Amino acid sequence: MTDTPSRPADFWEARYRDSGRVWSGRPNDLLVREAADLGPGTALDLGCGEGADAVWLASRGWRVTGVDISATALERAAAHAADAGVGERTAWERHELGRTFPEGFFDLVSAHYLQSPVALDQRGVLRSAAHAVAEGGTLLIVLHAAWPSWQTEPPFDAVFPTLDGLLDDLALPDEAWTLVTRETVSRPSTSPEGVEGHREDHVWRLRHR
Repeated sequence: MTDTPSRPADFWEARYRDSGRVWSGRPNDLLVREAADLGPGTALDLGCGEGADAVWLASRGWRVTGVDISATALERAAAHAADAGVGERTAWERHELGRTFPEGFFDLVSAHYLQSPVALDQRGVLRSAAHAVAEGGTLLIVLHAAWPSWQTEPPFDAVFPTLDGLLDDLALPDEAWTLVTRETVSRPSTSPEGVEGHREDHVWRLRHR
């Protein structure tokens, strides 16, 4: 039995490299719900994985920069974009968020499930995400609120944010930001063994005035 890599880059690269497709290839439901009414512009997808969210945005006219720590994930994301016919509207950058961050400002910054069993400066990354939102732009954050209902023994220690706690961590000035969505959403979740249950996610959508 091999040890689990402790360095974030090694852990996530092994996660993708040592398996086939990790995710479904479909965009996150909460991205679709929250971004469907936004006019296209430039978007930054943090922790883009295999690119489903970025490809969905690009298919709606956005110019998207997808960011991930895994080179293998980014290769798959680029292939997905090419297959979907939106390769020219997507760009891919490798970053270990918390150490490096994309340059520029974006009309939409999306961060879905930036939660990790290995080291991640979540608060610092999300603050950087807020700083990357252009005036008039949108910050969309979705995070797990708890373990799934069927998870009796959590596989690692995790601190889940509260709705107000994350806003306190971001410390965004009220005069510059409008809170559009602050909600907990419950969705069906099935364990690898087929046990049915549910999982709750927190959603925050803010507009930079």
